[in-house]
Amino acid sequence: MARVFPEGRLAYGMQLPVQSQSTIYAEPWEASAGAADLAEVARAADRAGFGYLATCDHVAIPRRLAGPMSTIWYDPVATLAFLAGITERVRLLSHVAIVGLRHPLVTAKQYATLDHLSGGRLILGVGAGHVQEEFEAVGADFPRRGALLDETLDALRAALGPEEYPEFEGERFSFRDLGQRPRPAQERIPVWIGGSSPAAVRRAAERGDGWLPQGDPREKLPAQIARIKELRAAAGGTGPVEFGAITEALYVGEPGWDTGRRALTGKAEALAESLREYRALGVDQIQVRFRSRDRAELTDQITAFGAEVAPLLND
Repeated sequence: MARVFPEGRLAYGMQLPVQSQSTIYAEPWEASAGAADLAEVARAADRAGFGYLATCDHVAIPRRLAGPMSTIWYDPVATLAFLAGITERVRLLSHVAIVGLRHPLVTAKQYATLDHLSGGRLILGVGAGHVQEEFEAVGADFPRRGALLDETLDALRAALGPEEYPEFEGERFSFRDLGQRPRPAQERIPVWIGGSSPAAVRRAAERGDGWLPQGDPREKLPAQIARIKELRAAAGGTGPVEFGAITEALYVGEPGWDTGRRALTGKAEALAESLREYRALGVDQIQVRFRSRDRAELTDQITAFGAEVAPLLND
């Protein structure tokens, strides 16, 4: 198994703004933001010691969902490659890539190149997807997308391995005697499974190096983590799973404006005390997000978190 962060310490990363703009989480200022804003946020997170930067994945949004989801979804490989060139240490996470929309050799070519160019900073986060029209448009099997993802993951394990000529034989995909270089810089690409459904939990246990829950509140995490460990043991898995969590919205300091009733705000000590509870629940890495009214406020929040809150997470 491929562990990304040191065991026993709580790591932290973030989903980037601008690159996906669902009304569920996007801030109003993001609507008119662009590449320069994305770059500044990424550089700030890199300087502040964030473990990863994450981007989402949708190919096309149908009109019926364009209201809540918007149609702003940057391509994850293009976006992460852009960010790889302007950052130094931070890991690059697809959260999540809907790999069932593409042939695994296409996905392997893209992400192997990204890992090669970034010096081994890729974390491949994957999910089953939920937009039927998107699957139909590219000729992918939406009703059987779970089984499609399972086979795609098995094919990607082969195609993203060290072999120049990977081999795989499955129900939908088979390949051999087809060379792909460059190979990834990492000997094994870490694969984190996204989703909180029973199928996603099973997939994380059987095929994942990590688990990315989707909206689980704190009180539900211990049971989900225990279930993944139980299923992994039953499947004969021996390696560790890195467990993630998405935190409540944060604001370091006193905001002076309405950040919403669920946001955690206040001094660094209070925020760190609250976030340390995730580690006690069995979580290895937290994905934090900050309330902000413009890019400058967001980069200030990222900097303050790295300088004031992060050093207290593992006290």
